Amino acid sequence: MALKHEPTAPYHSAQDALRVLETVARHAGGVTDAEIARRTGVDSERLTALLRMLRREGYVEQTTDGAYVSGAALARLGSAQGHDQALREQLQHTLDRLRDSVGAAVYVTRYLDGEIQVTGWADSPAMPAVHEWVDFRSCAHATAFGKGLLGQLDLNGRRDHLSRHRPARLTARTITNEKVLLSKLDAQTPTVPVLDLQEYAPGTVCAAVPITAGSAVGCLALSLPLRHAHRLRAAANTLNRGAAPVLLSLAI
Repeated sequence: MALKHEPTAPYHSAQDALRVLETVARHAGGVTDAEIARRTGVDSERLTALLRMLRREGYVEQTTDGAYVSGAALARLGSAQGHDQALREQLQHTLDRLRDSVGAAVYVTRYLDGEIQVTGWADSPAMPAVHEWVDFRSCAHATAFGKGLLGQLDLNGRRDHLSRHRPARLTARTITNEKVLLSKLDAQTPTVPVLDLQEYAPGTVCAAVPITAGSAVGCLALSLPLRHAHRLRAAANTLNRGAAPVLLSLAI
């Protein structure tokens, strides 16, 4: 299966952040932002934003003299013992923070072994997750993250998936015509969030953005009750801007 996607802004941010972390990790005694910029080639304005994000996520810390050193989160992830647990905790921490900034339930989804998997989420009583009334694995055609994942596959990959999971009508808005669906997927721009306007469930709207690096296809998504539909596009843009820390936690 070939992929059909181009790197998005969160991907580039995560790649830059990884370069920054590698530079910081090589200087146990601390390294200045000027030296980080020189070694990574990241301009000062962008570096300032990256270092702010890395400090917030606990990947780096700033010493009293202004130098940067590896943070507690990076140390936990760098330990062979308990790495998987530390990774889960870091991802959940990131998702919880993103949920609060977006004001919606958020989800991480991956396309693994030909199937859709929801690998993480963050919700709350005020921002409940969407009720999975039909298995998400069979509803790629009707969900924002499903369409976002399929959109990153090539045509053969999309057709293979749809041959195994025939589009079924879930609501009056669900696209069930395969030709129409494939046309919409082909027209979707990677930098524009994918939307689900009550296609999976009445009373629910969703959005998704790609968080793909290399051959691992993924999406970050959010859901809102219909009464908050007016916030969907703004929330989707906030989600897109906040995707880099999620992608980074998956890449470390």
